Amino acid sequence: MKLAIVTAYPPSKVTLTEYGYYLVKHFRLQEEVTEIILMTDKTEEPKDLSFEGEGCKITVSECWDFNSYWNLLTVNKSISIHKPDAVLFNLQFLKFGDKKIPAALGLMLPYATKFKGIPTISLLHNILEQVDLDSAGFTKSKILQKVYGFIGTTLTKFVLASDILAVTISKYVTILEDKYKAKNIALIPHGSFETPPEPDFNLPAGPKQVMAFGKFGTYKKVEVLIEAVEVIRNRSNEDIEIVIAGTDSPNTPGYLKKMEEVYSHVPQIRFTGYVAEEDVPVIFGQSAVVVFPYTSTTGSSGVLHQAGSYGKAVALPDLGDLSVLVQEEGYRGEFFLPENKASLADAIEKILTDDAYRTELAKTNYEAACSLPMSTITQMYLDYFKAIQVQKSKGEIIDVNAIGLTHEKVKA
Repeated sequence: MKLAIVTAYPPSKVTLTEYGYYLVKHFRLQEEVTEIILMTDKTEEPKDLSFEGEGCKITVSECWDFNSYWNLLTVNKSISIHKPDAVLFNLQFLKFGDKKIPAALGLMLPYATKFKGIPTISLLHNILEQVDLDSAGFTKSKILQKVYGFIGTTLTKFVLASDILAVTISKYVTILEDKYKAKNIALIPHGSFETPPEPDFNLPAGPKQVMAFGKFGTYKKVEVLIEAVEVIRNRSNEDIEIVIAGTDSPNTPGYLKKMEEVYSHVPQIRFTGYVAEEDVPVIFGQSAVVVFPYTSTTGSSGVLHQAGSYGKAVALPDLGDLSVLVQEEGYRGEFFLPENKASLADAIEKILTDDAYRTELAKTNYEAACSLPMSTITQMYLDYFKAIQVQKSKGEIIDVNAIGLTHEKVKA
């Protein structure tokens, strides 16, 4: 199979870049894949293809730009040139731009690709029906939220034109099937980026590092984390370092610089900036607890899967998608009330002061991560592509239930 993957890719800073990297890393090792056409956004630096071991050929086609009005044409042109056997889109609603028209035009690509007769799967990491538009940085206006809802419904229909639309949370399957009466929705779990050998669950010497990882400023806010640690410091002798690992969200440029200024009086706080791929294991490995200071959720959490892979305890807000993900995939964490520094302080302190409990959470999360490695997830996509080819050859309408692949079977 000659597989095209349409995704942002390192060193790009566009959303889902990291997930795109791991899709390519693991698809290249699948025997059925003879070549990957990496259809990615343009960057000044070369793409990171420094993989270890043998794998299939990777051809890079830098055929789109964030916020370009021409992506629909340029990606289609690349598909016509390279003639892939199948196309996988790695999507969310702001994948191709944070301006309305470029974002919308980009999400029409799955419709155009399927129109060419090429087996097409779109992985949609979030659905607008489950996004808090205010907290996620879209708009505070109730009128504009309704407009976004209408636009989102229309664009979802374009993405649903894919042979199969994959989502990572079972609730999304139910919502899409009920609202759009679609039969081509597949549950394919997020998967864990890496499954390293079982880590040493002991902590390094020095301060206990409380770490948050990601792109901050919209629904990921560092204020509550910093203030929660200050609450702990005021009532205990715990030696704690706060680590804010990552960058601003594209919607909130300058947010972290402002936070550095606002909290410049707080001791033992470190803003790392962008974390290169090779430094991710170090950042997680040194952490005592990984905190999710979220005000809302916009889909499955890559950070949770990373924390599991590196055997880390986590403190989570009791929010819809995260709660569902924990239940479905076997993760465990200490929950707190969103945006409540006292509740978060209690959650962090419970983990830091009870080493047996911290280790228990860490081991459970590592086991959950190992149960769904990316090698299994990429094989699921290939199984679906092969099923699409069979159903197309018979002239049948794609029906995921008829294919019979399920999350439960994968975990088993």
